[in-house]
Amino acid sequence: MGPCAGGAVYSPAITDFVYMVEETSHMFITGPDVIETVTGEEVGFDELGGAETHASESGVAHFTAADEKAAMDEIRYLLSYLPQNNVQDPPSVEPWDDPERRDGSLVETVPEAPQKPYDIVDVVDGVVDEDSFFEVAEAFARNIVTGFARLDGHSVGVVGNQPRVNAGTLDIDASRKGARFVRFCDAFNIPILTFVDVPGFMPGKDQERNAIINHGAKLLYAYSEATVPLLTVITRKAYGGAYDVMASKHIGADMNYAWPTAEIAVMGPKGAVNVLYDDELADADDVEARRQQLIDEYRDAFANPYIAARRGFVDDVIEPQDTRPRLIEDLDLLRGKRKDQPDRKHGNIPL
Repeated sequence: MGPCAGGAVYSPAITDFVYMVEETSHMFITGPDVIETVTGEEVGFDELGGAETHASESGVAHFTAADEKAAMDEIRYLLSYLPQNNVQDPPSVEPWDDPERRDGSLVETVPEAPQKPYDIVDVVDGVVDEDSFFEVAEAFARNIVTGFARLDGHSVGVVGNQPRVNAGTLDIDASRKGARFVRFCDAFNIPILTFVDVPGFMPGKDQERNAIINHGAKLLYAYSEATVPLLTVITRKAYGGAYDVMASKHIGADMNYAWPTAEIAVMGPKGAVNVLYDDELADADDVEARRQQLIDEYRDAFANPYIAARRGFVDDVIEPQDTRPRLIEDLDLLRGKRKDQPDRKHGNIPL
């Protein structure tokens, strides 16, 4: 726990979403004066625990607002997606968007070139009810997107890899952010819609030394324990352990779809070719030309959604414009989903 503006006490263990008013609100365990006395470090209020710091760097704050009125207006809007308690169903509203709407622009949203970025929010907007997506923790761990939306008037939680930031890889912060949001949705009976375009976990010495293994497991654990309806759409890359973590069939998702652009494999074609054909490449006259030929062959043979569909890893390969009506139909079927948990108090989350 720590002090907040106005003398209140905030605990991240019991607070689901935190709003901070820009320039006037601050949170920290130890204030600037004490830090300077103990460590000799000079730091200001805003840099230490201001709204921007907690919204973009620590992830403690989920929203910032220009003033108290703006914060209260956003809180009211946020509450429109949430039930009043954990035993109620999430609220629904009179639908305003055609459940059979097929957004043809989704076909062009995901580039054919696998390395070219795009905005996953454009995909979300094209699938959910028009103008209903409300992003949560937008400034923190921007390589993953979380938020609430509506499908045919019903409240859903949305999680999606963001190819525009670090290619959508999962790092420590993204894993924490996603896991916390998934567990919140599960706690309040809110179905979860997941959009997958993930090339893997973020590599690097700092990630490993700061326990990405444990933090990545939090997201895996959150999805595995979730009892609410889980709907997953693979838009492009779905590689390795990161694919498993993102609400895959292997950890209990109810419905998994892939677009024709999806690549589902243990690793990307380039990495697989370098491992499998190392000796052959070393003897090739034109190494890069042979590597590209092998990459193309690997992609055609393995890194496509039809192989995964034949093996039961995805339920169907669908056209992007058919995603919305299929998800609405599935959500209606799964609305009464119940899942019996093992007879124990709780599991042991990998903290």
